[in-house]
Amino acid sequence: MANTIKIKQVRSTNGCKEDQRRTVRALGLNKINATREITDNESVRGMIFKVKHLVEIVEE
Repeated sequence: MANTIKIKQVRSTNGCKEDQRRTVRALGLNKINATREITDNESVRGMIFKVKHLVEIVEE
């Protein structure tokens, strides 16, 4: 099984740039406190870095 990472949206996308909104949506998040478990790879890490002020990595 591939490595996975769990992310959680902690802030709203209101007032953010459109590309940041699209990135959060592409990660599968759409509401505050929404969590998603996705595969951990370089492209996903880059997306998380782009919106690091809106999401956090959940430790289990």
